[in-house]
Amino acid sequence: MILIRKIERKRGENLMKQLLIRADDLGYSDGVNYGIAKAVNKGVVKSVGVMTNMPTAMDGLKLLKKENVCLGQHTNICVGKPITDPALIPTLCKEDGCFKTSREYRKSKTEGIDFVNLDEVVMEIEAQYKKFIELTGKRPEYFEGHAVASDNFFKGLKIVAERYNLPYLEMPKETSDYVMFRNTKIYCYIPKDFAEYEKNPFTAVQDAVLNLHEDGCDMLVFHPGYIDDYLLKNSSMTMIRAVETEMLSNSKVKNWLEQQDLRLVTYSDLK
Repeated sequence: MILIRKIERKRGENLMKQLLIRADDLGYSDGVNYGIAKAVNKGVVKSVGVMTNMPTAMDGLKLLKKENVCLGQHTNICVGKPITDPALIPTLCKEDGCFKTSREYRKSKTEGIDFVNLDEVVMEIEAQYKKFIELTGKRPEYFEGHAVASDNFFKGLKIVAERYNLPYLEMPKETSDYVMFRNTKIYCYIPKDFAEYEKNPFTAVQDAVLNLHEDGCDMLVFHPGYIDDYLLKNSSMTMIRAVETEMLSNSKVKNWLEQQDLRLVTYSDLK
């Protein structure tokens, strides 16, 4: 159940605070594609990150073909198969040619090891960027990475972003930090109570709106999607995707946001 409540603002506050709502993982699976499409078609999501290495990436893009949506590269090195020949990037891949899992990255991180070879990961990041252009016919409007525990991965993202002059969005080092995107401060909202969030993710939207920053843009990142066989076998994030999909596509949520003193933006709006 989604609880809608009015948020009162202090008199004199800036009425043009900015909020960006993003969906990650387009291409992950058919179920994820349909969830994202619903959140865009009927809801409040206007920025979508594409996993260009995944087999259903083109299918997901077709679902958004008629939508005015900001597309970014959600660079992925822990799900599915790489675009690069696995033999050329052995530190990233398992024997079956698929990427090593996020669990393997986390385990190595706890041991103080970053098994990712920088040259190899740059090769794959660059291949995914070129695939993005092939799939969409344009450059990404933002460029970032599906979070894994590897410093070399993020170094590689910076290298490729600089090489092609791409609008790179870094991961904040601390939850309280902001990062610069072009000339705008981006504050990434993290739910304070994940148990409450999983029951009703709209509470995060309400809290983010209540605490919008005046000197930049606040960002909410979601992972909408419906559950299918591939998702069940490859992701620990399942039920919450379906819950997020219904919240993000709920007309009451959309109407509530339209009544707030804020501007809903995409990355292409930020200069």
